[in-house]
Amino acid sequence: MTWLAVQTKPRGEIEALQNLERQGFSVFLPRVRQRKRRPGGWQWLVGPLFPRYLFIDVVLGEADLGVIRSTRGVVDLVRFGAALIPVENRVIEFLQRGQSQDDGAAVEDDSPYRHGERVEILRGPFAGLSGIFQVQREKDRVELLLDLLGRQSPVLVKRNDLGYSL
Repeated sequence: MTWLAVQTKPRGEIEALQNLERQGFSVFLPRVRQRKRRPGGWQWLVGPLFPRYLFIDVVLGEADLGVIRSTRGVVDLVRFGAALIPVENRVIEFLQRGQSQDDGAAVEDDSPYRHGERVEILRGPFAGLSGIFQVQREKDRVELLLDLLGRQSPVLVKRNDLGYSL
């Protein structure tokens, strides 16, 4: 058995997954739980770890690749030129180990800080100030509430510029 990457239509991962499974294929869609801004506030949403891609386990030479490519939701198999690119089993196993048992999603929040925690800014233009951690906005930026001009103001700073306040 060989794992192959399958490119799906935009936002078509679930449709492709369901249709491939319906045809009897073993399919894996790595998912991640992320905080996203929605009307009314922040929500945790589950989405694909690799948007527009999933993995299918096939026996090369036996599987009809045309059936896979013509499946609703599928664009094509990932290739380098005309050659299919197999994905190593250890890569798939690593991805599968990272999936939660609850909803099958890995958590993207890797910040060591928690909402409401007091942190100190060690570097940058706000060095020496302390603030209250709110949320991680991007991979390397976080939002803090700082006391500026007599009121608490939200400020984005680099996560690496923070330390715990004593």
